[in-house]
Amino acid sequence: MVADKALSRVAIVSYASACILIPRFSCNIIIFRFADISFPPSMVSLLASCVHLSKFPLLTVTNTSSFPRHGRTYTFKFRNRRNRFHIHAVEMNSFDSYYKQEQQQPRTLFPGGFKRPEIKVPTLVLQLKSDEVLEVKGALDVVDVAVSKWVGIVVLDGSPGSSGRLYEAACLLKSVIRDRAYLLIAERVDIAAAVGASGVLLSDQGLPPIVARNMMVQSKSQSIILPLVARNVQTASAALSASSSEGADCLLYDADGTNHVEVLVNSVLKNVKVPVFTTIALLGQGTLLAEASKLFHSGASGLVISLEDMKLFSDDTLSKLFDTECVMKRRAQHEIQSFMKLEKGDVDERFNGKKGYAGFTTLEDREKTFIERERQVLLEATAVIRKAAPLMEEVTLLTDAVSQLDEPFLLVIVGEFNSGKSTFINALLGRRYLKEGVVPTTNEITLLRYSELGSHGQEHCERKPDGLFVCSMPAPILKEMNLVDTPGTNVILRRQQRLTEEFVPRADLVLFVISADRPLTESEVDFLRYIQQWKKKVVFVLNKSDIYQSTSELEEAIAFIKGNAQKLLNTEHVTLYPVSARSALEAKLYVSSDVEKESEELLCTNSYWRTNSFYELEKFLFSFLDGSTNNGMERMKLKLETPISIADRLLSTCDELVRQGCESANQDLVSVNEIITGVEVYAMKLERESLSWRRQTLSLVDNSKARVLKLIESTLQLSNLDLVASYILKGEKSASLPATLSIQDEIISPALSDAKKLLGEYLEWLQSNNTREGRLFQEYFEKRWPSFVSPVNQVLDTHKLQNKGEKLSQKVVEDFSANAAAKLFEQEIREVVLGTFGGLGAAGLSASLLTSVLPTTLEDLLALGLCSAGGLLAISNFSARRKAIADKVKRTADALARELEEAMQKDLLQTIENLESFVKLISKPYQDEAQHRLDNFLEIQGELTSVEGKLKSLEIEIQNLHLS
Repeated sequence: MVADKALSRVAIVSYASACILIPRFSCNIIIFRFADISFPPSMVSLLASCVHLSKFPLLTVTNTSSFPRHGRTYTFKFRNRRNRFHIHAVEMNSFDSYYKQEQQQPRTLFPGGFKRPEIKVPTLVLQLKSDEVLEVKGALDVVDVAVSKWVGIVVLDGSPGSSGRLYEAACLLKSVIRDRAYLLIAERVDIAAAVGASGVLLSDQGLPPIVARNMMVQSKSQSIILPLVARNVQTASAALSASSSEGADCLLYDADGTNHVEVLVNSVLKNVKVPVFTTIALLGQGTLLAEASKLFHSGASGLVISLEDMKLFSDDTLSKLFDTECVMKRRAQHEIQSFMKLEKGDVDERFNGKKGYAGFTTLEDREKTFIERERQVLLEATAVIRKAAPLMEEVTLLTDAVSQLDEPFLLVIVGEFNSGKSTFINALLGRRYLKEGVVPTTNEITLLRYSELGSHGQEHCERKPDGLFVCSMPAPILKEMNLVDTPGTNVILRRQQRLTEEFVPRADLVLFVISADRPLTESEVDFLRYIQQWKKKVVFVLNKSDIYQSTSELEEAIAFIKGNAQKLLNTEHVTLYPVSARSALEAKLYVSSDVEKESEELLCTNSYWRTNSFYELEKFLFSFLDGSTNNGMERMKLKLETPISIADRLLSTCDELVRQGCESANQDLVSVNEIITGVEVYAMKLERESLSWRRQTLSLVDNSKARVLKLIESTLQLSNLDLVASYILKGEKSASLPATLSIQDEIISPALSDAKKLLGEYLEWLQSNNTREGRLFQEYFEKRWPSFVSPVNQVLDTHKLQNKGEKLSQKVVEDFSANAAAKLFEQEIREVVLGTFGGLGAAGLSASLLTSVLPTTLEDLLALGLCSAGGLLAISNFSARRKAIADKVKRTADALARELEEAMQKDLLQTIENLESFVKLISKPYQDEAQHRLDNFLEIQGELTSVEGKLKSLEIEIQNLHLS
């Protein structure tokens, strides 16, 4: 239904009619109707976030530009149509956030920032129900054993309405499987994302794989591995659609009815290039081992079994099954010389019985010696890279390139889909070996190699466990050159573009096919920048050049491509051949049909062939195969430079990682030292706060001193007749005076008790502050470096932290005796009294007593003078004696105060030293670890510099290899 109004147009369409309706109507709003598909809210604004609509505009948001996708209007132009429509993006949706994050966080050496998941085959797929996981006793134990041996994929399914149980079962399985196998959740993308599963299994009626993958990518933003999306199919057509146009990573094939095995073998396994797993129900009536082996031999990647089916396969049966299959794989691998093996000094014997070395049939001893030396340097570089970046998976690019030193020259064909890559390769080979079409026809990396196997020109193709397709065919050009056909650089399926990105570094020469109807598109420019990062030599092929109406148009297009390529590749010379691959292929097919004449003779007489630049391109490529020509020498240089350029790129990345590692280790050392110096700040703070404790303690001494002085003043009075009479008349036998008892019981003892209590609180305050501060230091270390666990830090060293030392301040108080002080006081009083009144005798004492009753001082002095001639002199010294005892009390009190203050200071310093020792103790492992990392990085940095120097020397020698 289409509603056309004055201000806006709304179109409600089905997906099937979308591509027809959109170009023909100027629609402001387009609503797409999907049958039996439920989209989450985040998918509502899918179309509003698109900035490029490709062949299938609704399948994905193609990342073709780095500019923002919201808050502005974009105009999209469909090829061969003049209609335009506008889309207004009013907000950043989840897809925009994902792409923004993807652009900000490049996490691999590949421009997409992701790597494709690799399925190792053959393997078993174990299907489980959530009820089996939660209720069947021992089910998890069976899964644990299975994933450790034979099972590579575990699929979890739940019954309708059991989302909670499915989530619980998925969590349990995830904890058991860990990273030993892929965990797929059937249909439920949300639960798969919530538990961190590897991917999802979709039914025929489920979400499109591209939608499920994009939803999973958003939820696993930190992962560099794309989610694994499998499709459950029951027909050959569904299998072909799911693997090619929909982009499923693997298929689970289950068919009902007769001839299902024949359909599987003839229609599915021969045409589908992704792994196909078949259910055990498809096995015939023979023994399981024999039937499964037949399917494996036909190309099946494994079996889908249930928990009950596991009982049918004993360990012995599975061992025989997989051992047999592995033997077959190894035998086939030996035949085609897989890229993944590094066999030093291997000699190639594939060219007409001639021995080849480094892909060449004739080499001088000097060149062979150089190749061996290069191999050794590259192996050294590989070891250093693995040491510098143990998690860098891209190092396999270098090991592959080193192994390819013994392989033929590798020519990789790249370009956008529908640029004519497959047609071009067919024209180069002289037959229609590869499928051609207007939609993407190459879904996987396909390696084309020479083989005399297969009669009547038939090729033999085999899928390798790493996802590489190897096709053997008797094309003469492949005798000394391997060709690689890649998916398009702008394909919708993200996994296919990752395939191309991951294979380009291995190329010795890149042939970039550009379509004449859209030269140098945005995706081609981006891919050229990526190729430049690997320092690859690029030869451009302008295909479909026959669409130009005149020579001037062709020359204008050539100049445009060359000019931009020179800037992108930073080179002065750009090689470009304008061709028409389809016409060249037709010419070759025409002459090959005439068996009475030689093909070359017929081609030479063909007028179109004589004017077509394809002939010049072939001459260029064949000159590459001739080691005596300049191009042939360049071929060897390119071959030898391929692993060096890869090593150079990886080493540059390692240099940056090591530099960052050194900076991080240095920063950690600085941080540790700053934390240790933080104790000084804490010490100053603690000392400031301790001043109040000292004032309180010293105030107790000062108060006691004042009270004692007051007591001395009141006690040592001439009018105190009881005191004088007691000491004069009773002598040594006199009892302790009330003043003495008052000093001991009312002044000194309470003051000492208060001081002990106060100093106890002071020491506890120091200890609690130390404990708290020590824990803060420890927690900071643990939070600052959470991944590092030191044995010293596992248990708090409370003995060091809470070490109270000698408690000097309390010891000072404990050593001060109130009883001894009272006795000393009494002794001083006695000496004052006796020294004053002891020499007066009875008369003097009588006169002294008279002074207490006479009204005036004058009369007192007269009485004393009358009683004794020396009385006046003795009485005059009394005040001096009283002052002397007061001064002695002051000196004693002040000495006690100083001793207490010094002891409190020592307690403070001891506490700070304890904390400093503790912090140094807990920081030492972090400090040692940071220093060890720094030393290790510096050592690796030296090794990287050494290897880089050797590679530079090799590059110079390669350039001068044939100059002698």
